[in-house]
Formats: sequence, C-alpha cells, structure tokens
Amino acid sequence: WERKITLIVPVPLHSRRKRKRGFNQAEIVAKVLSENTGIAMDAGAVKRIKATSPQKELGDKGRKRNIRGAFAVQKNVKGEIMKKYDYLIVGAGLFGAVFAHEMTKEGKKCLVIDKRDHIAGNIYCENVEGINVHKYGAHIFHTSDKVVWEYINQFAEFNNYINSPIARYKDELYNLPFNMNTFSKMWGIVTPQEAKDIIQLQIADLNITEPKNLEEQALSLVGRDVYEKLIKGYTEKQWGRDCKDLPAFIIKRLPLRFTYDNNYFNDRYQGIPIGGYTAIIEKMLEGTEVLLNTDYKEFTAKNGQVADKVLYTGMIDEYYDYKLGVLEYRSVRFEQERYEMENYQGNAVVNYTDREVPYTRIIEHKHFEYGKQPVTIISKEYSSEWHKGDEPYYPVNNEKNNLLYEKYRQLAESENNVIFGGRLGNYKYYDMDKVIEAALDKIEELK
Repeated sequence: WERKITLIVPVPLHSRRKRKRGFNQAEIVAKVLSENTGIAMDAGAVKRIKATSPQKELGDKGRKRNIRGAFAVQKNVKGEIMKKYDYLIVGAGLFGAVFAHEMTKEGKKCLVIDKRDHIAGNIYCENVEGINVHKYGAHIFHTSDKVVWEYINQFAEFNNYINSPIARYKDELYNLPFNMNTFSKMWGIVTPQEAKDIIQLQIADLNITEPKNLEEQALSLVGRDVYEKLIKGYTEKQWGRDCKDLPAFIIKRLPLRFTYDNNYFNDRYQGIPIGGYTAIIEKMLEGTEVLLNTDYKEFTAKNGQVADKVLYTGMIDEYYDYKLGVLEYRSVRFEQERYEMENYQGNAVVNYTDREVPYTRIIEHKHFEYGKQPVTIISKEYSSEWHKGDEPYYPVNNEKNNLLYEKYRQLAESENNVIFGGRLGNYKYYDMDKVIEAALDKIEELK
C-alpha cells in the first residue's frame, strides 16, 4: 500500500501490569507487523502513566473516559509538534501539574514537557511489590490552609498518617520533635519544669551572648545535651561541614515542646494520599498532552515557539545559561534496599544523628500507608555537595545566593511570555501546600 504510516507504536501496558504479566501482547504484534511491512517500530515512544480498568468491560463513552490522560509521549518522535498551544509547561511536578489542570479547565491548550522519564517531579512514587516508594525522599502532606486541603483532596483520599520521626544517636532512640518524651528519655525527668530548668542551666553555663556560628546559635537555644546528641552530627552531614564553620542564621529557632506530643507538624491537616502521589499528578494532567524525556532547550531548538507563553519550573539560572553565575544547592543521594521481612525499623522515618553514620536518615516506605506486605523497601539518604549537572534539592539561601537570585529575578521580570514558578524557578524551598498555593496564586494573577 501507499506508505503514509512511518512508525508503529504498540499500546503500552502500565508498569505494574507488565511486571505481573511479564510481556506486552501489543508489542509482540507490533514487532511482527514491523518485520512484515518494513515500517519502524518504537515500543518506547509512548508510556502509560495511569493504570486503567480493562476496556472490554466498558462501553464506547466509558472507554474514552477510561484512557483519557493515560498515556504520555516519551520522546518527540518526528522532531516536530503539529499543534499550537496556549502554554508550554516545563516540568511535570506539582506546580506544573496544578497550573496545567487549572488552565485546561479554563479552556487553554497546554503541553507539559519533562526531562525525566516520569511525571510528578520529586513527589513521584514508584509501586514496588505493592509498596509506594517515595523515590526522591519522604513527602508528608501537611497544611493549615483549608482551601489547599480541600483542593488536594479532589485528587486523592488521604489517610490519617501523623509524622512522628525517631532520632537514633548511637544506640539511643529519641522522639522528634524535641518534646517531653525526648527530655524524659535523655534526663530521666517527668515534668516540664524539670526539663526547662535543665535546658536553662545548660544555656546559662555556656554564657553565649552573640553566637558567631551555627554551633553557638544552637547551643544558646537548646543547651549542650540536645545539641550534641540530636543536632550536631545530623546538621554536619546535611551541610557537609563542621557546625563551627556554618553561619548562625541557618538556625533561627529550635522549637522545644514541653508536652508529650510526637506530632512533628503543628498543622491542622496532615496525611499521605492512599495510592501515592503519582496518582494525584496523573489526575491533574488528565486531558493535557505530556512529553517525557524531553529537554526544554533541545525541544525549543527543534520546534521553535510552540506556545504563546512558557511556564518554566526548572532552575532559573540554567534558563539563562548561568550568565550571571551559578546558584548553589544541596543534593541528596538515595540507596534503595529490599528486605525479606515485614518490618525493618518500626517507623517510617528514622534520623541518624551521629556523624559517624554516613546517611542522614532511613525511610521505610510501607509505614506511610500502614502496609502489611511480607517484604519491605527502605531508602538511605545521603546529603551531598551539589555540582552543576547534579539533581538540585535544597536552595542554599545565604546572602550571596539570595543576591544572585535577585539579579535573575529582575531578568525574569523583563520577560513578556515566560513565567517562572516552583522551587527551582523561584529558588525557594516550598512545602507541598505552599507549592499549590503559589501555583493557584499565579493562575489568579494571569486571569
């Protein structure tokens, strides 16, 4: 026949389904068809990003609804985009997904691209043997903003998980945040006044009036025992340097609770989405085209201007080719391990606060959703120096970097068709509720 078809793409299975079945029948058929027609076959061009119900159980309308938003293009196969969009959204994380969802509701055409091979950014969860693994570190949703809480609950049902981390110092275990359970274990006392007296006596003995570094600042706030056992080693691992060499402003305050309360957060609402965070982003991106494994600079070089406006959630200095200088970050490395046991450490989050243990904490993911699987998955977190090209996690918001960011922000202000948002675009650490709030505020500003 007249060869108008240039590529055969098999319908992909969701990763969980493929692991269970072991093969994709569509891929086998496509391969045979490719061999018999000479037309190229690319099994990696499209990825199923949402698990769906079997189509055979549904009618015509149900089938269309079922697969809406279920697939993402993994790469720009032909090197060209056929449509014109209102917004090109760079980054399929939480900020970009909220923006895409709301703009699509407003009737705008959006194209979302991401350089990773998955959606959801740093809140991405991978299902491993029934356990939702937080691939880029623990994410516990918490907020006191009722509007934000109701907004996120459109996309998932949340459980009643309360973040109550444990600190391990050598062979001693302490509750976090610093509260009466912590002080009772540390000093063998039972009343709040006893704890206050010990802390005040230790602070007075140190006689620090003007802290010159982080160590002196922490000592002047909590005394020697809490600092030595629960702050010093952990902080030095996080920053990669001695506390005496870190500026005092990094720790503005260290909350001490004189109640027996292990709830780390003070927020009114808290929990983990049942089924993980990726499903939330899948729902937000329903009806929006998504391209994965797609670098913004390479994409625009090939395709030119495909949208009226760009929402850029990547690193603002990278957008400008670092022409004013490089903003600094801290990075994190994760080591994932699987154990043939039901329970590894008895808690989702255990911080290791002595300097000699190289990792900062261990996350046991099943506990976020009260899992009872016969196996468990843990992640060890190692804080590391960031170098250009590494994955950026935490902005280093010291005076030097803040001044540099302000120069980039002024550059961004002059852009007519580019909007910067999110943690990297705004060079600011955000909790998840603040990301949603910032995205919704930006949308209102653009209306």
